[in-house]
Amino acid sequence: MKEFLFSEKFRLTFLIAVCGSLWLLESIMPLFNYSKQRWRRAVPNMALTAILLSMNLVLSFASAAAAALAMQKQIGLLYWSALPLWSETLLGIAGLDLFAYFAHVLLHKSAFGWQFHRVHHSEPEVDVTTAFRQHPGETVWRIGWQLAAIVIFGVSLWVVIIYLMLSALNAQLEHANLNVPDKLDRLLRLFIVTPNMHKVHHSRAQIETDSNYANIFSIWDKLFGTYTPAKNLHELRYGLDGFDEPTKQSLPGLLKIPFIK
Repeated sequence: MKEFLFSEKFRLTFLIAVCGSLWLLESIMPLFNYSKQRWRRAVPNMALTAILLSMNLVLSFASAAAAALAMQKQIGLLYWSALPLWSETLLGIAGLDLFAYFAHVLLHKSAFGWQFHRVHHSEPEVDVTTAFRQHPGETVWRIGWQLAAIVIFGVSLWVVIIYLMLSALNAQLEHANLNVPDKLDRLLRLFIVTPNMHKVHHSRAQIETDSNYANIFSIWDKLFGTYTPAKNLHELRYGLDGFDEPTKQSLPGLLKIPFIK
């Protein structure tokens, strides 16, 4: 049973099921009423998602190798601390999430990283398909930080898999075009990144874009002073100036964005 739950087939099925469910919910309780050409706009995002999943599948051996090395050599903070299994699991997930936060911040703060990350932020109509709208170059960057976290913390492979499933789930939820009740969102974002919190990160205003970087746990933004409270979301404007043209929103156009000055 454990092998099935951690298999690529189950994880892919899980991701598709979550995406389909949120897609339907967006039709029932949308935050914004987007254009009727919803499917056509989603095609480039789905293509980038397919590329991302393929790259993660191909590079998954690197995560397995890093976890095996940490176990074999008994290196990493979690090995040295000899904590109970439940503590090791929680701290392993937290460590991976902390490094995902650092990776995201540097995508914004470094000129080279921002060239690639613009693909994600150029989305003018954020919804569940935006979750994995990511340039292959950014995927390599994020996997590199993931590998560093695995070795430094000594994270077991099964903890990495659990984290990746939670990360994929929350990524789709926080990008979904859902009208979430403010009271519920305020309660949830005490602990995790919520749709209303992450929508601010997709604002066209740079001061808001450069905030709310956290992946799963909202504590990182509050701890490092990068938290911006959710605002009146109906005043938000998504996207990036200079990237609204249809040609730049196509798949070829999105793949070329990192090479546009």
